[in-house]
Amino acid sequence: MARRNRFTLLTFRGIPIGVDWSWFLVLFLVIYFLSGYYRDLLGDDQASTQPYLLAVASAFGFFGSILLHELGHAVVALRNKIPIGQITLWMFGGIAVLQRDPRSAGVEFRIAAAGPLVTLLIAAATLGLGSAIAGDSFWDVTYFDENASVAPAVAVLAWLGNINAIILMFNLLPAFPLDGGRIVRAAAWKFTGDREKATVFAARLGQVFAVLFMVAGFGMLLAGAAVSGIWFGLIGWLLFSSARATVVRSELNRRLGDLRVADVMDSEPVAIPSDTSVEQALDEYFLRYRWPWFPVVDAGRRFVGLINRGAADAVPEPVRPSRTVEQVIDDEPAGHDSGEEQFVRSDEPLESLLANVELRRLGGLAAVDGDGRLAGIITLDQVGRALRGAIGRTPPGSSIEAPEDPPPRS
Repeated sequence: MARRNRFTLLTFRGIPIGVDWSWFLVLFLVIYFLSGYYRDLLGDDQASTQPYLLAVASAFGFFGSILLHELGHAVVALRNKIPIGQITLWMFGGIAVLQRDPRSAGVEFRIAAAGPLVTLLIAAATLGLGSAIAGDSFWDVTYFDENASVAPAVAVLAWLGNINAIILMFNLLPAFPLDGGRIVRAAAWKFTGDREKATVFAARLGQVFAVLFMVAGFGMLLAGAAVSGIWFGLIGWLLFSSARATVVRSELNRRLGDLRVADVMDSEPVAIPSDTSVEQALDEYFLRYRWPWFPVVDAGRRFVGLINRGAADAVPEPVRPSRTVEQVIDDEPAGHDSGEEQFVRSDEPLESLLANVELRRLGGLAAVDGDGRLAGIITLDQVGRALRGAIGRTPPGSSIEAPEDPPPRS
């Protein structure tokens, strides 16, 4: 999803959380349809604002549930040392972007199952609370019985419980890249011991379900249910496209084989010592090499962080001789050009960088050894050349397409 279409709302543990433009369209539609539903259920007249307010509360509760679902994935991923690039809410739900793939079937399963578990807890909490408040009449409204007599707040609980139950069932479908499909991939990975074979199996299964969705959507269109038909068709098309892209990427990963970051990185990087003054860094590094950022290392050559030209220029001229580059890095706000996302282990598989958001944003990353010492710099250009080399070894008829040339680091 293009970054230009996102509006960042907040950050959680350094993860930017935003919404895509399509989110506003769905927000409007949910509020519009729920206003009529609550007006009929509660018997309010057209002048009453209560149905509208309940619809607004339900819409934000719905997207709040999706956000909690994605945060469930994110928290488990972070606990397994997998950085999260961003979380975005859009018209078909939410997306938590992992910076790299899990390294084991167990980690894959835990991350995939975390979101549905959060949704299950939300559904159980809302349905249980509503039942405790309204008793049997609550279950009438969960079946969308417009003759049910319940309080407005109970009606909202019923709708939220229903929608979270639907989200849970949908996400558990064994259709990759849905959570259920990822759980299938984890199981196949555990059984076969081969991640790429498991990925292809799960993706092919996802394509089957995608076709079923598109067929169902076409049937709904013929039956006169245009909105539902279009919705199912779009979901099917997106699932099919995503599953196909996963198959292509899996084949590319296989062709990259055992290629590591150390095999393609620049092993003699220019680095700035951490005790260097900002004035010296500007004169001897930024003005000399014209690069937008440099790695900073301590006396033991351990990686400290990246300093970019903008941060150095922002230091007032009178204090530049006495201020070190390490102090500038320490003053950077959390999640902004700092932290673990700035570097990668030199022994990492090269394919782990294909989904790295920071690599695309910065144009390169520091590569460190097992002791945290700077071992090199890996750039988009180097990754691109390695990919083109792998594609050059692709036999005729393969579905892999050459990627566009990545922009240079400078």
